[in-house]
Amino acid sequence: QVRLVESGGGLVQAGGSLRLSCLVSGRTFSRYAVGWCRQAPGKERELIAAISWSGGSTYYRDSVKGRFTISRDNDKNTVYLQMGSLKPEDTAVYYCAADVDNRLLTTPSLYTYWGQGTQITVSS
Repeated sequence: QVRLVESGGGLVQAGGSLRLSCLVSGRTFSRYAVGWCRQAPGKERELIAAISWSGGSTYYRDSVKGRFTISRDNDKNTVYLQMGSLKPEDTAVYYCAADVDNRLLTTPSLYTYWGQGTQITVSS
């Protein structure tokens, strides 16, 4: 059974920073491609960042490029999303997703395993 648990969400002022963590259970974490998605009220879920199993490849949605950084620590079974220069439009529920794949997965539908989500609210 694969379980993903996000942490690090909360309320932050515009321009501020937050770091999300995603702890992935399972002994084969190093084989998982992992992504961060978000869903704002009334909008579709969108992938904002992804990282390959090795960490050697990353993807960012244009709206977060230069502000967000995804990384992983395979020894800790954890993927991080460092978010900076936050904007009110970044307000959403953020989800971590994973799948056993050696590719960089850039579409939400390609992920099998999902966390429960964590709320991020950016005030203006």
